[in-house]
Amino acid sequence: MNTHKKRSGFKVMTSLIGLVKPMTGYMILAILMGLMGHLCASFITISGGFAILSVLGKNSLHLAVIFAAMAGMAVLRAVLRYAEQSCNHFIAFKLLALIRDKVFGALRKLCPAKLEGRDKGDLISVITSDIELLEVFYAHTISPVAIAALFTVIMCIFIGSYNPLLGVIALAAYITVGVIIPFAVSKLSGDMGLIFRTKSGELSAFVLDSLRGLPQIQQFGTGRKRLAQMNEKMEELSENEAKMKCFSGRNTAITNTVILFFDVLMLFASGMLFVNGAVGFDGVLIPVIALMSSFGPVVALAALGSTLQNTFAAGNRVLDILEEK
Repeated sequence: MNTHKKRSGFKVMTSLIGLVKPMTGYMILAILMGLMGHLCASFITISGGFAILSVLGKNSLHLAVIFAAMAGMAVLRAVLRYAEQSCNHFIAFKLLALIRDKVFGALRKLCPAKLEGRDKGDLISVITSDIELLEVFYAHTISPVAIAALFTVIMCIFIGSYNPLLGVIALAAYITVGVIIPFAVSKLSGDMGLIFRTKSGELSAFVLDSLRGLPQIQQFGTGRKRLAQMNEKMEELSENEAKMKCFSGRNTAITNTVILFFDVLMLFASGMLFVNGAVGFDGVLIPVIALMSSFGPVVALAALGSTLQNTFAAGNRVLDILEEK
């Protein structure tokens, strides 16, 4: 019995995350190294602010110490970034191998009747592109979300140590860029990803039917007609892909505009606090630099807003095969 379902993105995500359990240790390691790496990247720039304060005589830190710390964080950032990505991709490739094993195990139980169905093109897409697409989820989604959450807490505490209002502005900036924008993009894109995966499956099914019916096509001279139909389906798929890329481009433009807005807001708010005597010059310079240099983890989440629809559509189809009876 076929059990095709249209699961919610949250349901697909929780089902896919459930497969990570055997690799929990590696996932925690990837999150910790990613968090430390992003902190190093941000504090390299922030250290430049402390160097400026040292030159102006507004703190007691020695320039040599600051420059040595910057050099150390630069080297450490490279090492941590490599180690984080190695862990993430190790997890992804191990899990993709596990998913392939489960999918082929399910297909062995369903065949040969499954291959005679109308959705055999979907099977080709699941076996080839859909499972590969899950690499984006396992290598570039799970740990970045956890890293962004922990990073946000640390940076808000750091910026808020100068003045609570500045910490609130930083929190609003991170939530807007890392949560609100991806959520809005995901909602606005609708079923764009699912439509793309469906059309891809239809094209695969059409090609398979054409190959299996090649003798009949030659016998009745319908080759040109069949080729025209195939080209039409390919054009529809290309148009859908172009719409997805255009939507992704608009998402990037909106994200950059929002980041610029909060950078200016932080500068304005810290400047007003300085004028009113609530903070010193360091309370203007460091929070502004800190915010400007710390959007990396949440921008990564914003970029996922449009691609996750496609990933969840692929995950939904893989789960269909695994749950089919």
